[in-house]
Amino acid sequence: MAAHRDLVAALSSLDFDLDYSSWHNRQILIAGGFLFYMGIFVFSHLASVMLFATYRSLLAKEKVFWNLAATRAVFGVQCIGAGLCALLLDPVLLADQITGQQGWAFFTILIATGFFVFENLALHISHYVFWTFDILLAVHHFFAFIGYFGAVISSSAGHYLPMVTLLLEMSTPFTCISWMLLKAGWSQTLFWKVNQWIMIHMFHCRMVLTYHLWWVSLYNLERLLRSVSPLYVAFFFVGLTLVTLLLNPYWTYKKTQQLLTSADWNFESTAKKCSRQGNGGIGIKKSE
Repeated sequence: MAAHRDLVAALSSLDFDLDYSSWHNRQILIAGGFLFYMGIFVFSHLASVMLFATYRSLLAKEKVFWNLAATRAVFGVQCIGAGLCALLLDPVLLADQITGQQGWAFFTILIATGFFVFENLALHISHYVFWTFDILLAVHHFFAFIGYFGAVISSSAGHYLPMVTLLLEMSTPFTCISWMLLKAGWSQTLFWKVNQWIMIHMFHCRMVLTYHLWWVSLYNLERLLRSVSPLYVAFFFVGLTLVTLLLNPYWTYKKTQQLLTSADWNFESTAKKCSRQGNGGIGIKKSE
């Protein structure tokens, strides 16, 4: 209990006391989120060129995917922290799961909106340049951006549901590690398999979390309809239905299948070549 109180006090002491009713401040934070994650993308490219032999051997579209995976992993870490704070710690959001608002949560929503702007832009530019199209990922990012932008423009929207929804990104850091090690030819190592098991477990936890979101939203449906637009509520339920019935089951199946047969279905034409590279795929560039 003492540790719990210390965490709550530390969270409360952070200075998130901004004027969130100001669209100027909202735009600055959204732009800040966009630029921050674009910076992570660029930093990932520069660091990987210098450090990883595997990265230098990838095709251009695989390099883009590598850097997007790294960027998503950083965002996933942020989402895990924010989501757990809302789910377990914050007394205001726990007391009122429909209309409760907190400065730190609004700050996170704005930064997340900036991330989803970057993610959608990067995804569709990549699709156009490389003539590929991942419809499930595109649907996921579309609903994510519209959902969080809707939370930004709705001053009466509570912050519990958006914050807990961010926790669905709990699998993302492990997905990043899995794909990078797979491309390096480390899919037979114990570390890769342990990471794969944890990732699959995170997808199962995502399923449980969607049931929690259904319970909270349906149990409080009347208050939810009074606090935000019915159109926004309908959009939320469509997105939650897609995640519950399509995205989560499909991705859980694919990740489980990947554990049994380590293949990269994102780039199947190069998967066999990468799997033959052996454990020496990642190399540190020596200083000259």
